[in-house]
Amino acid sequence: MQVLSYLIPISLLLGAVGLVAFLYTVKSNQYDDPEGDSRRILSDEWDDHPKP
Repeated sequence: MQVLSYLIPISLLLGAVGLVAFLYTVKSNQYDDPEGDSRRILSDEWDDHPKP
């Protein structure tokens, strides 16, 4: 049972790290255009140069 005194704080710390990482990605607008890639791959227009 003493191992739980180590595992519980470690799991809470890892959960907090995951939450902070998720919030960082939301704040940095990485989820702005989830439909864009799926529409872009089906497009017939070929563009060798990516748009800025």
